[in-house]
Formats: sequence, C-alpha cells, structure tokens
Amino acid sequence: MKQEFSMPSLALRIPTEADAYKLMEELVWPGAQPEACPHCGVVGKFYYLAPKDGSEGRKTRTGAVSQRRVWKCGTCRKQFSVLTGSIFHGSKVPLRTWLLVLFEMASSKNGVSAREIERKYSLTPKTAWFMLQRIREAMRSGPLSGLLGGAVQVDETWIGGEPKNRHANDPRDRARAYGTTDKQPIVALVHYETRSVHSRVVRDVTTKNLLPVILEVMDPKRTHLHTDSAMAYRQMAPDFAAHEYVNHSVGEYVRGNVSTNLNEGYFSQLKRSLDGTHHHVSVEHLQRYLHQFDWLYTHCKATDSQRLRLLLGNISGRRLTYRPLVTR
Repeated sequence: MKQEFSMPSLALRIPTEADAYKLMEELVWPGAQPEACPHCGVVGKFYYLAPKDGSEGRKTRTGAVSQRRVWKCGTCRKQFSVLTGSIFHGSKVPLRTWLLVLFEMASSKNGVSAREIERKYSLTPKTAWFMLQRIREAMRSGPLSGLLGGAVQVDETWIGGEPKNRHANDPRDRARAYGTTDKQPIVALVHYETRSVHSRVVRDVTTKNLLPVILEVMDPKRTHLHTDSAMAYRQMAPDFAAHEYVNHSVGEYVRGNVSTNLNEGYFSQLKRSLDGTHHHVSVEHLQRYLHQFDWLYTHCKATDSQRLRLLLGNISGRRLTYRPLVTR
C-alpha cells in the first residue's frame, strides 16, 4: 500500500536534500530506478555515481558539497538526475522546498498565492511566482489518447471586474460609456460521466471560437451537447450527434440530465479562488491558472497524496523557462 502524506509527515520524511532526492525517485521512477537515459533514450545502461567516501554528499568542481543524487549513462556518458528534463530542470531552489510547495499546490482547493509561498519559504517574489507557473505547467492536461464521447456540458463565463464599478478616470472607461464589457470570456467543458473539466480562454463567445475548443476534446459523432439556449451553440448543433439545451430566460435550469449546473459549480469555485487567493490575474497568464483549477476539479475525489503522485507523473518533458513567460 502506498504511503499517505500530510504536510508534517512529508517534512519528516525529507530532513535532507539527499532524502528529498530519494523520495522523488520513489515517486517518479518505477522501482526508484531510472527507466531510460533522458539524454539518449537508452534503456538499462546507467549507474549511480555514489560518493567515494560512502556519504550522502559529493564535492562539486568548486569544492562545495552537494547532496544531489546523480546517475550516469553508460552509452552517451552524460550525467542526469530525477530532475533532468522536468519542470525542475535548472532550478536552484532546494528540492525539499519544491516537494513541500508541490504538496501545497496539490492539496489546496483554492490554490496558493505566490506571495504566500514567498513568505513561507523565504524566496524572492520572482522565484515563488516562477515556481508556481512551472507547477501549473505540470497541471496542464496533455493530449488525449482519444477524443471523448457521451454527454458534455458546455458553458461560458466572464472573468474580471464590472466596468460600472471603475473609477471615472479609469483609462478603460470606454466599455462603461458604451454599455458593453471588456471582461475576459472563458468556456468550460465538463464531461458528464468522468467529471473532467477542460476550460479555455476565448476571444469572444461565437460559434467560430467555441467550436474548435469543443472539437479539441470531444468526438462530434459521439457527443451529446448540453448547453444553455445561446445562439452560438444552436448554430453548431448539426455538427454533433445530439444537442439539448435549457432555456434560462424562461426559468428552465434543469431538464432530466440536461443542464449547465456542473459548469456553474466549476465557475463558482474558479472565481472564488481567483478573487480570494490571487486577487488579480492578467489575461496573459489566465490560461495557466485555468490549467491549475481544471486539474484540481478533475481530481477532486483523490486524496492529497494521490494528487501529489499524479502531479509528479506529469513533470517530465515539461521544462519551462522564465523568459517566454515575461516576454510579451
């Protein structure tokens, strides 16, 4: 039976960096052994570079002692660790800190702000923010092995403050003057059977922009679309096996299993988290936050330890560098 973690038990399990590396190898590699060299892909031809004095630490070229556990490929002769090619690649933050922050992100329903991580773990604001963006990259759902079928509820919402509440001198006041909104629309698909959610930032709520988002996840020939009565969905109905909708304008919100209530529940949690934890999220980074809350909603029935293991299963091949995040 796999060990269940809590924050205190996890902290006791990794008193040193060497222990953190050992735990990471247990959680990421089957049998705590690498399956293949991350550089050349050769299977089975590698060995652990144990320190000659039998200790956990090893001297680097500068003479400093490092507790990083290093393996070496017998084919390409390159060294690697459990962090190579992952979201941790190149990070100078101690792995013990990474594991604790990962557990917080995997177990916090409302998310954790970068400012809170900065304060708790004595990090700089940029480092804390970059760490959380890397973790959100691991939470991004990968390509599906096959498109989903069955019933899916689709609905949209808008993120941002109401133009009517802005100061009279706000440079964005044009939206208020014309009675429109410049809030950011997003669309969410909630699969009725699996309760998995896939949300995307869209330019506007039109058939042209919504249809590709749905087709990215769902097989139209096997999909029963459940929506509200918005014209954008009614126009795309011929592309799907079936389309049923509820008419909110006449007070109809549920008819059998047809509704958008799963979406409304997801949007409610999303907005409480963005407003209460993060307070403000820029449009440029909004999609990464959606990845985070999609992942948390999809795996809400799992335990904290199970979510930690699921998260660590997504770290490989998702290296994220800082410059693309801040270059606009």
